[in-house]
Amino acid sequence: MNRDVIIACDFSSKEQTLRFLDQFEKTDRKPFVKVGMELYYAAGPDIVREIKRRGHKIFLDLKLHDIPNTVKKAMSVLRDLDVDICNLHAAGTIPMMEAAIEGLTRADGTRPLLIAVTQLTSTDQESLERDLLIARPMEEVVLHYAMNAKKAGLDGVVCSPLEAARVHEVCGKSFLTVTPGIRFADGAKDDQKRIMTPAQARAVGSDYIVVGRPITAAEDPVAAYERCVREFFE
Repeated sequence: MNRDVIIACDFSSKEQTLRFLDQFEKTDRKPFVKVGMELYYAAGPDIVREIKRRGHKIFLDLKLHDIPNTVKKAMSVLRDLDVDICNLHAAGTIPMMEAAIEGLTRADGTRPLLIAVTQLTSTDQESLERDLLIARPMEEVVLHYAMNAKKAGLDGVVCSPLEAARVHEVCGKSFLTVTPGIRFADGAKDDQKRIMTPAQARAVGSDYIVVGRPITAAEDPVAAYERCVREFFE
């Protein structure tokens, strides 16, 4: 079954990222890592190649959102980086998501997993209505976006852990839920608003949890990662 803890390597340089990953070189488990916009824009595709060379799985978190043709062409570039998961914004519509799959699929029919961002975990009901003029309840919006992603042929969605169980109910158990907004019970919330602990995320059926500062900013990142794995899997 697809299930793992993904470390969000939200660093601003290649050097900082590799120093962080050096701490895991002698561990039994090579962490699955997320390369987001900050790191990708700072270090380019070479950082992705280097992390893959070190044996890590990669979630390339660039959240593409543009007209279908542009997204298709962008995905055709990303498909050769050998990442394991790519993503885009579900708000880009079903035709955009379908075009993304076309661009991401290689000549032999293989492709990375493709997932859609429903709503960011920094967005709450108030900002959904005030800033985005979306008057529907958050859960209804997330589920609608998830169903659109499934119709488009995607493999899953990024959602808060609060919506993971309902996404599985409407889209099926095999439809992946990748959930950021994970914090330890004794940790800070930072700028996240819709959060859960690793154990709570496991209980509601999250397939992958994405954890950043609770691990990357910890005094002992390896110990923090191992704690997260224990809480999520046990």
